[in-house]
Amino acid sequence: MADVFRVATEIRAALRDGGGVVALETSVIGQGLPSPRNRECVERMSRAIRAAGSVPAWIGVMDGSLVVGLNDDELARFAEPGVAAKVARRDYPIGVASGSLGATTVSATIWAAARAGITVSTTGGIGGVHPGDDPDVSADLLELARTPGMLVCSGPKSIIDPAATAEKLEELGVALVGYGVDRLPFFLAREAPVELEHRVDTPEAAAAIARAAGDLGTTTTVLLCNPIPADQAMDADEVARAAHAAEDRAERESVQGKSRTPFLLATLAELTDGRSLEANLALLEDNARVAGEVAAALSAARSG
Repeated sequence: MADVFRVATEIRAALRDGGGVVALETSVIGQGLPSPRNRECVERMSRAIRAAGSVPAWIGVMDGSLVVGLNDDELARFAEPGVAAKVARRDYPIGVASGSLGATTVSATIWAAARAGITVSTTGGIGGVHPGDDPDVSADLLELARTPGMLVCSGPKSIIDPAATAEKLEELGVALVGYGVDRLPFFLAREAPVELEHRVDTPEAAAAIARAAGDLGTTTTVLLCNPIPADQAMDADEVARAAHAAEDRAERESVQGKSRTPFLLATLAELTDGRSLEANLALLEDNARVAGEVAAALSAARSG
């Protein structure tokens, strides 16, 4: 097992000593952001987590192993354009067996985090239910419904139907908790018109939920929904128009499957003159900060 599932020394030590650890996906750098902004993303997110008193654990498939805690040199491989394949949880056996480079999605990341004993993970926005009469549904949702932990995110990506996604998550038994907000954050926009039933306002309150979930043995992920910083947020109507145009382009060009979300995000950046990219980087960094603070608070609570 050690050969195919490898936890880095720093991560093992932090977990052994009860320190705060935050799991991170690598699809955001392998497919979600262009070079060299993806390398900037790694630096900003890792720095934010360490400043909060926790340790970043980037997760990816490399050289026949699923690695929890990629170092800087290893992450540089994932940041090279077109090198890493996009890996969901279902793809792990194929990625490991092939020996190829695999950048993890949310579903793959939270599964590996739970396997390693990491409670808190972070991302930008989650996948969900796409708009349309026969909507595509992200594999993220099913994994959230069967994997314990807490995921800090900015709600569903702006290319997703927020109401349908929230309804699907409720159906699957996944709890949505607003972090300082009463409405569902909507990735690049501060909020969608979806009321949240639960809210916390501090890392300690969020950590208390994560600890209670662990003590109870619940088997679903708690989504801690942190809105994009107000000074970086985009107008919701502008984002909606751009997202609709991006969807139309994807349909015309028959972009489906794993390629669809990266295509839509890249098109969104193009249609907004790069502003969506800057907003995306800002929310990723802020989510990393919050996740680091929650992980540190959880560590403190567990140590008494």
